[in-house]
Amino acid sequence: MVSLSINSLRQVMRAMLESPRFDRVLNKVELISASPGKVVCQFKVEKEHTNQGGTLHGGMTATLVDVISTAALLYTERGAPGVSVDMNITYINAAKVGEELLITAQVLKQGRTMGFTTVDLTNKANGKLIAQGRHTKHLGS
Repeated sequence: MVSLSINSLRQVMRAMLESPRFDRVLNKVELISASPGKVVCQFKVEKEHTNQGGTLHGGMTATLVDVISTAALLYTERGAPGVSVDMNITYINAAKVGEELLITAQVLKQGRTMGFTTVDLTNKANGKLIAQGRHTKHLGS
C-alpha cells in the first residue's frame, strides 16, 4: 500500500518549494504523475535557472535530481527517505531558456536501509536526454 496519495505528494512537494529554504529554487516544478516508485514532473527553464553560458545550471540540475528522486522514494510503501549518501549526474546536452523539461525519477531498489534511484531529464519537445542522475539515500525509520 502506498503511504501517500498523489494529492498528499503534491502538498508535500508544494510545502518544500514554498519554504524559505533552498528548495524554493524549484518553485516552478510541476508534478505531472506519480505511481509507486515513479514520479514525473515538468519544468520550464527560465533565466534564473541558468549559468553564465545561458543554459541550465549544473547545480540546478543536481537539485532537480535530488528533490524529484526523493519524491519518488516518498511515493513508495515505506515512504521514509533520509539523507543523501551518494549522487552522480551525467550532463549530456544543454537546456536553454524557454525549453520545457520532463523529469522522470524511478526507484531502482529500496532495501532495509538504502534507496537507489535514477532520474532522467529530457527535453519535452524533442525527447533529447539533457542529464541523467543516480541518487542513493539512507532510508529513515
